[in-house]
Amino acid sequence: MKRGTATPPPTLGEGCLQRYDPEALSETDGTEFPDAAELWQRLQQAPEGENESAQGTPAPD
Repeated sequence: MKRGTATPPPTLGEGCLQRYDPEALSETDGTEFPDAAELWQRLQQAPEGENESAQGTPAPD
C-alpha cells in the first residue's frame, strides 16, 4: 500500500517575500473561498465584541 504524500505548490520570491505562485494554483489546491467578501463585510459591520467571539476568541469580561 502506497503512503499518502502532500507537496506544496511552487513558490516565488525568497524570505519574507516568498509566496505561492498564483499561476500554478488551481481549484484542487483549496484556494477558492467564494464567500470571503460576504464574511469580511459581516465582520466589519458587527459590533466590536461580536468580531472577537465570531473568530473564536472569547470576549473580555
